[in-house]
Amino acid sequence: MNNSQKILKMISGLIEAGLITSKDLRKEIFTSIKFKKEDLASKLDLVTKDEFIVLKKIIEKQQKEINDLKKKQKKLKKAKRS
Repeated sequence: MNNSQKILKMISGLIEAGLITSKDLRKEIFTSIKFKKEDLASKLDLVTKDEFIVLKKIIEKQQKEINDLKKKQKKLKKAKRS
């Protein structure tokens, strides 16, 4: 028997014995899923949308500066060749 089958068998046994109600079970499942979701999100090192937008603007600005510097460098190389 795998773990999920064992868990389901245990839960069904508790329900049959009347030790927990379906509302309690639902609450426990949602709580467990919530903690798993939060754990996964922390492992992924996610950022908020606001942080993402700020970083995106910074990168766009830096990319524009890089492109401008490349254009200046090409002009200087052409001027030296002439």
